[in-house]
Amino acid sequence: MDENREYKSSVFSLLFSNPDILRELYSALEGITLPPTVSIIINTLEDAMYMKRLNDLSFTIGKKLVVLIEYQSTINLNMPLRILMYIARVYEKIVESSNIYARGLIKIPRPELIVLYDGPDTDWDTQELKLSDAFEDVSDLGIDSTKPPPLELSAVVYNINQGHNKALLERSETLNGYSAFIDKVREFNNEPGNLKTAIKKAAEYCIEKDILKSFLKTHSSEVINMLFAEWKDEEALEYRLNEGIGIGTVKGRKEGIGIGQSMVLELVKQGYTAEQIEAKLAQTAGSN
Repeated sequence: MDENREYKSSVFSLLFSNPDILRELYSALEGITLPPTVSIIINTLEDAMYMKRLNDLSFTIGKKLVVLIEYQSTINLNMPLRILMYIARVYEKIVESSNIYARGLIKIPRPELIVLYDGPDTDWDTQELKLSDAFEDVSDLGIDSTKPPPLELSAVVYNINQGHNKALLERSETLNGYSAFIDKVREFNNEPGNLKTAIKKAAEYCIEKDILKSFLKTHSSEVINMLFAEWKDEEALEYRLNEGIGIGTVKGRKEGIGIGQSMVLELVKQGYTAEQIEAKLAQTAGSN
């Protein structure tokens, strides 16, 4: 993988990279009003070597809360596991100057774990994803599987498509604007023409209708290029997932799904191109 490629970002993370907008977003999610005197400190994880974000958004609120927000256009049931890895690293950053081996209790911010979803599966408003859903059944070992596990993590998923969670979107002009912009991209993408043209038309429409006007005018070319790359990655992901399942037909369905889904999801998250993913899948298939 090219270690000198451009910083991998997204329209969502660019839009919400402002503390005041994060204040608005979190207030809308919780149905509260955070006063401007409460500090918002962004601590989104970054990988310096590969010049990319590891998670979408993380920030602390007044040193009392640490909030992780992930943006998804496909439901990923592995989000709790991924968030567990992210939150551990965020806490490591927060307490890096503290002596965790000291006898006194180190106070840490309370976590809030949120996923915002705007994909095509739209017959629901909210879901809860739990880490414990991934745990193996240990009842055959004589262990009571019904007792609460010693480790749990849950994340609330909000459907932010237009027409869903209306009260939430009404409370956040920025989130509602983002939802409307993506909705328009999909609408124009169903018309004759290419994806980049659809994104440009959606941006022009939103600017005309005063939807994210300042943001879209300031970052017009970035938004078009980033969203184009994001959607192309999603197309590559869907194609490669199907290819991964195809590999499983030859080498055993269970093995193929393991090769296809888990590997492709991780490679796409890391910023690999479609060609690089194809090469990795071929390499993995050839070694099995």
